Amino acid sequence: MEMLVASAIGVLTATGVYLILRLRAFPVILGTAMLSYAVNVFLFAAGRLTVNAPPILQKGVLEYTDPLPQALVLTAIVISFGMTAVVVMIALGAFLETGDDAIDIAEEGE
Repeated sequence: MEMLVASAIGVLTATGVYLILRLRAFPVILGTAMLSYAVNVFLFAAGRLTVNAPPILQKGVLEYTDPLPQALVLTAIVISFGMTAVVVMIALGAFLETGDDAIDIAEEGE
């Protein structure tokens, strides 16, 4: 189970880095979303992966799930969704203004 989760985190991270290195706005946005998904899965996995364990202490329960990583991931999902929506609107405005979604990295002296 841990190997599967670690592999998924690695694939999401590699995909995110690859997409961020592209010089188009939409792949960069998708890359940042993939990286945020990788961080969310990492945070969730950091809270010990336990199956069928309650997140709240109860009498007679010896094993429980830590609810803090779940709360952190839920908060991160909401924040990343909002930020992705803002960046998509900025990129859409830039595309409508220029007619192209290329990211120019030319220096100011040129």
